[in-house]
Amino acid sequence: MNLRQVFVSVLLFGVAGLLLFMYLQAWIEEQHTESGKKLQQQIINQDFTLQPPGMPREALWSRSAPVSLSKDEMAVSSSKHWQGKADPFSVVAASLVSQLPDQQKTSESPVSWFRGVYLPPALHPLNKTLVKGNKWKDVDSTQEKRRSFLHDFCKKYNSRKKLQTHLVHLVSRIYVEDRHKVLYCEVPKAGCSNWKRVLMVLSGLATSAHNISHDDVHYGKHLRKLDSYDLKGIYTRLNMYTKFIFVRDPMERLVSAFRDKFEHPNSYYHPVFGKAIIKKYRHNADEEALKTGSGVKFKEFIQYLLDSHRPVGMDIHWEQVSKLCYPCLINYDFIGKFETLEEDANYFLQLVGAPTDLKFPKFKDRHSSDERTSAEVVRQYLKELSKEERQLTYDFYYLDYLMFNYTSPSV
Repeated sequence: MNLRQVFVSVLLFGVAGLLLFMYLQAWIEEQHTESGKKLQQQIINQDFTLQPPGMPREALWSRSAPVSLSKDEMAVSSSKHWQGKADPFSVVAASLVSQLPDQQKTSESPVSWFRGVYLPPALHPLNKTLVKGNKWKDVDSTQEKRRSFLHDFCKKYNSRKKLQTHLVHLVSRIYVEDRHKVLYCEVPKAGCSNWKRVLMVLSGLATSAHNISHDDVHYGKHLRKLDSYDLKGIYTRLNMYTKFIFVRDPMERLVSAFRDKFEHPNSYYHPVFGKAIIKKYRHNADEEALKTGSGVKFKEFIQYLLDSHRPVGMDIHWEQVSKLCYPCLINYDFIGKFETLEEDANYFLQLVGAPTDLKFPKFKDRHSSDERTSAEVVRQYLKELSKEERQLTYDFYYLDYLMFNYTSPSV
């Protein structure tokens, strides 16, 4: 056999091996997909209904009656579960985890079988055994009202609409502090920087919240997020830890984000968002503005926000809380508000047994010389918008207004 024949034989052998490998890979993937589909059929496919912008309020209220569970759903979530005596998520998650192969129980990758998962809110009582003194009586009363309001809202607005997302995505904004067993869902412009400082102190990464810089808070990667754990770790913490969230009046949060990102020098938001916004929404923009992206006007920013074909995507600083933290799918134990930030935060620290000398920081994280974004400041910005733009902006955050019982602005 000459050299050419040897070469041809080796080449043919290699091609045959490659074809065999491709066939086996396709067969394995097909088996994995079928397995995933079988598990996926066990998941409850529900979500709350979002109101389309501009939809009349009466139309939404007329369809707000709770929807009963189907027979298949009753098999997983019985009536006693729905009444809060047990957690339906515990039943579903425990069942699914038990059926996973051992290597997948500890896998760090997102699990597509949880697409469509529904976590009905369950109002569990807060553990108040660590709270000392009677000075928290009023704060506690307010907290219970907020919890009850959100719980009732989520039951009322529950619908049959499927939630097409992964469980891992649902928890992607949640920070973990294992020492005190707490989970914090980050809502930007609602005290999140100082909350992350507090979590770093609680976890032993720092001795004082006042000594932690802005860059260490946001770029240091000292804190771990819940989506970095394997499936069992996510489920265990969701079920056992105290989950909390701090929210803010949606318009105040929106204006605060605009002032922070567009009215001050910023090496990210100006070139990424600013340039795209000016290019699309400013007629006869000069070359300097197009080059730097600086000087975005509030009206232009709102045009971008309301545009279904945005030139750039959304950002967590002005994303709705309903899409950041999924309050009707994850049953948060504590709901704080930026408007009562200090007293809510310090009460929460009592609840979880934080060191007695740890108090929530009062200082403003950045641009400390600027006036805080108040209701009056918001009114000045809203004057730049037409009545229709103000209404559409309110519609954009309508669900956040309802969930957390905020008073609608005068639009």
